[in-house]
Amino acid sequence: MMLTRRAALLGLAGTATLGAARLSGDPDLVVVGAGSAGIAAARTAQAAGLRVIVLEAMDRIGGRAFTDTATFGSPFDVGCAWLHKADDNPYTAYARDNGFTLRAHEYDLERVWLGSAPSPAHLVNEAEDAMSEAISAAPEDVAASLVADVSTQVGEAAGDYLGALDMAVDLDELSTFDYANADDLAPNFLCAQGYGSIVAHRGRGLPVRLDTPVRRIRWDGPGAVVETDAGSIRARAVIITASTGVLASGAIRFTPDLPVPTQEAVADIPMGMLAKIPLQIRDQRFGLEPFTDVLLARRGRRDLYFLSFPFAGDLMVGFVGGDLGWELSAAGEAAAVDFATQGLVEMFGSDAARSVVKGALTPWASNPWTRGAYAAASPGRYGAREALARPVGDRIFFAGEALAGGLIQTCGGAYRSGEAAARAVRAVLA
Repeated sequence: MMLTRRAALLGLAGTATLGAARLSGDPDLVVVGAGSAGIAAARTAQAAGLRVIVLEAMDRIGGRAFTDTATFGSPFDVGCAWLHKADDNPYTAYARDNGFTLRAHEYDLERVWLGSAPSPAHLVNEAEDAMSEAISAAPEDVAASLVADVSTQVGEAAGDYLGALDMAVDLDELSTFDYANADDLAPNFLCAQGYGSIVAHRGRGLPVRLDTPVRRIRWDGPGAVVETDAGSIRARAVIITASTGVLASGAIRFTPDLPVPTQEAVADIPMGMLAKIPLQIRDQRFGLEPFTDVLLARRGRRDLYFLSFPFAGDLMVGFVGGDLGWELSAAGEAAAVDFATQGLVEMFGSDAARSVVKGALTPWASNPWTRGAYAAASPGRYGAREALARPVGDRIFFAGEALAGGLIQTCGGAYRSGEAAARAVRAVLA
């Protein structure tokens, strides 16, 4: 069953959608993308007195933060789920102040199967801790696979959990410096109504034009001209929050071309893949308490992680990442659901398959406006993040989870990045 993109637009009734109507006067700022970074950029710029318009290619706000309530009859976060670094996350206090239910949940493994054999979870947790220290201590920016010990089955499982299932890339594609400079994300919270619902709520009331992909940005004259299928908008500055996958695809063209260092930076921070395969389970809990973290570790980087029955619901939320995430995304929903269901069978026996009512596959690989889950700098290219953060011609600025400092790859970090970009625009325009 395909996940319904229009299913959970909580709070969207308050968003100002402008359709194809002409703006009365040129705005100071155009924000490209109404995800977490775009919402933050627009709110910050408005607070500074700038006239803003947000252009969103999809038919909803939130970007990769999206809660679907239709597919399974309960909230399911298709994208961002954990409020990382919750004690310093711009959504934590907002969620509490607006009636959302938060629950602390770290993701240390509690149940582990090495192949079909149950094994002590602490062995993988301890191996992952040791691997994390080794990668963080690397003196050069190289592939994490060069310093991580994956010679044992436990080590291979720890490597998959740290790389593919955390950073969305396998260890041979993970920059040691990128990993070392990422913040410790604890404490982590989950939201009963869905993280995407919080983000959508925070985006209410903004001047957003939905279903309006940006085709070209001209910066060969004063200010910038943003071209869409509905017409062109001239602004004094543009903040681009599109993913590096979208930028690398050429979906947005630039006249003149972006400077070579900017183009190289985009290429050096490619999108990784973390795909979710939620399974709805009937009349069975496999002896697992709600929120139990389960890992099925197979040889050959075929690992499958489950968040079990969050908020006492009926979902086993499977995760696959890195090359396997791309592979299953390409194979399609039926193949992915079969893969996850087979994982339950390997752990809990053949009867487990009969308990699966329905399943789904998150669409980030095939979505033309995301082209991946989140960005990971290539080995030896950690400096590309700083290069991409530099404004172009004092009129084109970039923001998003790829530019979130220590909070890379997080929704909260994307918000902080959008705030910072808007402040930079305000300083230049002033």
